[in-house]
Amino acid sequence: MADEPLSFKDMCARFDVTPRTLRYYEYIELLSPIKEGRARFYGPRELARMTLILRGRRFGFSLEEIRQWLLLYNQKGTREQYLVWIDLANRQLEELEKQRTQLDETIRDLKALRDQTAESL
Repeated sequence: MADEPLSFKDMCARFDVTPRTLRYYEYIELLSPIKEGRARFYGPRELARMTLILRGRRFGFSLEEIRQWLLLYNQKGTREQYLVWIDLANRQLEELEKQRTQLDETIRDLKALRDQTAESL
């Protein structure tokens, strides 16, 4: 059963995405389901890709970065894909650290303003 393809509806439910999102991922060629008439079916490859896409989005990568990274597997193999992944991850980690620093500063400023306001009451 694990290797049975998922229907469009089941794919949306499994990954908690909207039909619009799933269609868009197909449109930009992140996913390539098997098509039988108007029906679409998603096999193990597409499930793995969807997992990687959603994980990449959670980490803050753009869909284009994810698409390019996924293309590397077919073009240059696993090793090159892993090397590029390390570079992408390092860059994104730097960006997230900057965002965390900015967020920490914003939280401190907001707390200070809140406390000043509360003292004036």
